Amino acid sequence: MKRVLITGSNGLLGQKLVNLLNGRPAVEMIAISRGYNRNPGREGYEYYDVDITDFKELEKIVHDFKPTDIINSAAMTQVDQCETDKEACDLINHIAVKELLRMSKSLDTRMIHVSTDFIFDGESGPYDENAVANPLSWYGRSKLLAEQEVLKEGDHAIARTVLVFGYVPGLSRTNIVLWLKESLENGKTVNVVEDQFRTPTFAEDLADGIARILMKDKTGIFNISGFELMSIRELAEKVADYWKLDKSLINPILTSSLNQPAPRPPKTGFIILKAETELGYKPHKFEDALSQIERQLKERV
Repeated sequence: MKRVLITGSNGLLGQKLVNLLNGRPAVEMIAISRGYNRNPGREGYEYYDVDITDFKELEKIVHDFKPTDIINSAAMTQVDQCETDKEACDLINHIAVKELLRMSKSLDTRMIHVSTDFIFDGESGPYDENAVANPLSWYGRSKLLAEQEVLKEGDHAIARTVLVFGYVPGLSRTNIVLWLKESLENGKTVNVVEDQFRTPTFAEDLADGIARILMKDKTGIFNISGFELMSIRELAEKVADYWKLDKSLINPILTSSLNQPAPRPPKTGFIILKAETELGYKPHKFEDALSQIERQLKERV
């Protein structure tokens, strides 16, 4: 029996993980996040309203539940906000991970920590698991420091991912696909960069990859992303094409014109051969993922 604690369970990935693992006969689960439980599926597991930086409360939950595994999907992911509020970024993305590892050490708990392509500088993507990290932003730096903590402590796992998109009800923040769809449907011009390249990741695929790491008791680093490398402009055009929206509203720009507080890596993306080989991981084609989102949007109440 696996006793799984999921952090950040109100987020897009967190909800997908809860829904995927809930009800499995070999899994007992608790989910923690800030605020009320936004997941419509609330049966079959316990939920706690806990801030991941409230270490006293967090430690009580960890020691009471005694998880065999912690899936840490909680993070501060707003890259520019991380650049302007470095203290909060470090607390959530690095120190909280270090504290979780400390709390779980005596319990022999394995952590599966979710990381990012932003630990790389984007000069030689796509990257495999052995590529040398060189973050450009404070966000990337904080995530790399967390990775180093996880690897230093031994038999844990890291799931690195790229530009996650998808739909769940009650999302507190949008993601690139939903933002593009809504903006274009409303006739708004959208500025999209044409000099950044990624392998966008369907949230269902990321949850599936992490569940495979969990159930197969894997340790080490796994790249869990989509397999199609595309520019953000190409991504926007694919969204417009799928929903038959006006592509003339897509305004291609260069990253340098945005003057963002945090620098972005130009070309990341992941090589996912290890996940395919060792986990049996098989991500959706981008258009197939859009088709699933379309069905989910139609099914919402």
